[in-house]
Amino acid sequence: MELTLLPSIFETLQLIPPPRLTLLDAAALSSAHYPPFPPDAPALLLGLDSPELALRVKDVLRVIYPGEHEVTLVDGSELKVERLNDFQPATFNFQPSTCLYIPSLGEGTSFEAFGEIVAHLRAPDGCPWDKKQTHQTLRTHLLEESYETLTAMDENDSDGMCEEFGDLLLQIMLNAQIATETDEFTMAQVVKGIYDKIVRRHPHVFGNVEVASVDGVLQNWEKLKEKERRENGKAEQEKGLLDGVPAALPALTQALEYQARAARVGFDWPEVEGVLDKIREEIEEVKNAQNLEEVASELGDLFFVLVNLARWRKVDAESALRGTNMKFKKRFSFVEQGAKRQGRNLSDLKLEEMDALWDEAKGLGL
Repeated sequence: MELTLLPSIFETLQLIPPPRLTLLDAAALSSAHYPPFPPDAPALLLGLDSPELALRVKDVLRVIYPGEHEVTLVDGSELKVERLNDFQPATFNFQPSTCLYIPSLGEGTSFEAFGEIVAHLRAPDGCPWDKKQTHQTLRTHLLEESYETLTAMDENDSDGMCEEFGDLLLQIMLNAQIATETDEFTMAQVVKGIYDKIVRRHPHVFGNVEVASVDGVLQNWEKLKEKERRENGKAEQEKGLLDGVPAALPALTQALEYQARAARVGFDWPEVEGVLDKIREEIEEVKNAQNLEEVASELGDLFFVLVNLARWRKVDAESALRGTNMKFKKRFSFVEQGAKRQGRNLSDLKLEEMDALWDEAKGLGL
């Protein structure tokens, strides 16, 4: 479509052309999986010439835009305004000149807009607290937000996850902004780095490599990382396969990652029965431990092999234990409330009475 037709399109829409407008050939979305334009500015998709293309465009737009977002099909003087969810391309007469107008999703809905407000926080007229922060002072906040995000995930709390992912993104963006100001790196470099890494480490998606299973993907991943270390001249400095696992990880997560990495290069039991036998062996060693030091060591070995069993059973050990912790908290709270209902202190209950309340909590599904 000729750009000279744009004024007539906006005249048909009865709109003043916005100062920011994304123009895109609709066919460019036919192979996309994510809209390649910021949603806080309107967009005009040109050359929407078939119902099939319109359906594909609709699928891509729904990744970002809610189902109730209204879009406008334009062809000459003909207009059709519909919510995305109700958009039925088969009812429209498509022509080579047909286009689709997508209004802005609203202020603050683009990554760029978020980058602007974070930079503003650090600007001379920004927030005194934000201006004082460094990578090190933000470390505890990043850790706290990570755990709050995990809690929302463990609880399958969609609203909580949406909020906590935003809080986590703020920590990443703040650190990137600080790095920009100190000439370390920019947010664009962060994004470019992970973009390139994803493409490089998924040749079975973005290249010609064929991988038949998840295990095959992970094994190929380790080979690719090894190759990268050699190419970057780091093979000599690398102490080993497990050195990339962060020391600050929770112990269960760290154990799982150690075991998973070792398994990718073949260091693993051939069958799960070997893991179960090892658990029995470690339990006996705990029983036979003679002093506190031995008990601590043998319990550590037992925890480690239990994590291995979790890995074999496709269970995340950290999440499993957190789930049990949460379950214990709910049931114990029920026992506490039971004591209060009886007008008694929890410490006044006999163990048998507490067990009865505990079983009642289990019966209620807590």
